[in-house]
Formats: sequence, structure tokens, C-alpha cells
Amino acid sequence: MVLLDNLMEQQKNSMCRMVDKAAALPGGLRSWAITKLFGNFVPFLGTAGLRFDEVSRERMVVSIRNRKKVQNHIKGLHAAAMALLAETATGFVVGMNVPDDKLMLLKSMKVEYLKRAQGDMKAVATLDRAQVGRMVTEDKGDVLVAVVVTDESGESPIRCEMVWAWVPKKRN
Repeated sequence: MVLLDNLMEQQKNSMCRMVDKAAALPGGLRSWAITKLFGNFVPFLGTAGLRFDEVSRERMVVSIRNRKKVQNHIKGLHAAAMALLAETATGFVVGMNVPDDKLMLLKSMKVEYLKRAQGDMKAVATLDRAQVGRMVTEDKGDVLVAVVVTDESGESPIRCEMVWAWVPKKRN
């Protein structure tokens, strides 16, 4: 356990270092700054209006407001926006752990639409310590990232399975 903690501290990637710098900011400003910084990695996040509410190596909370830009024909959050929310939360929690010399890729995404969503939504993606340890120590691999997406009612209108892979950036 202590060995993994030491290894994780030594293996902080550029995304982790960026989040560490923003940690000194007050809460609301920290979320805004991290959202802007992460938008540099994936510019579409700003277009969709995603917000990073909680960021760590083992837990990522991303939210989206139900506003006209991202609505469907019945004034709810568009199906693609819901999938983007889950994909973003899972991708960035993986991104906090994959070393800078690795490339991460979405290997598979399964989204089941269970019921009509109500209002704003949030996704909570989590990794356990064993999954984080694999990303830090294994040259390549994949991981099923747990994610729960809820709407304003507290219900889960969608169920998702996101598998992320990592491989060396340079091929041998």
C-alpha cells in the first residue's frame, strides 16, 4: 500500500501536476480553472459546457446543465450529451493516472438509456487502487471504469460501461 502511494507520487503525469497547481485556489475558482485547463486537452468540453466539480486520481465528478445548446426535441439533455458526460468523467479519471509516455484510448462504450432524464446531470467515475496501480506499473492494458450518471431527481436515466486502454506512445 505504501509502496503504491510512493510510486503514484513519483509517477504523477502532466495532468496531475496541473491539478495540483490549481488545488491552491478557492473551491469555485478551482473548479472553473480545472474545467478551463482540461478544455485545452479536449476543446469540445467547452462547447458542451461540461464542468469538473471534483478531480482526483480515484474519483472524477463532471456535471452538465440542461440548457438549450445541449437539449433534445423534448427539452431534456440530448442522448449524445449524456454519453459525453460519462465518457468525459471516465476518460479524465483514467487520464489522471496514465503516465505521460502512454497513450490512452476509449476501447468500448456501452450506454443504455433507461428513462427520461430530468434537468441537470452529473457523472461520477471511480477507479479502485488496484486499477490505478495497473495504470502506473503496466506498459499496456485496459480497465472497465465504474461510472454512475444521475439527473436532478437523483435517479440514473442511463447505465454505462466504459473500457479504457493504454499503450506506449512510441511503437517498438
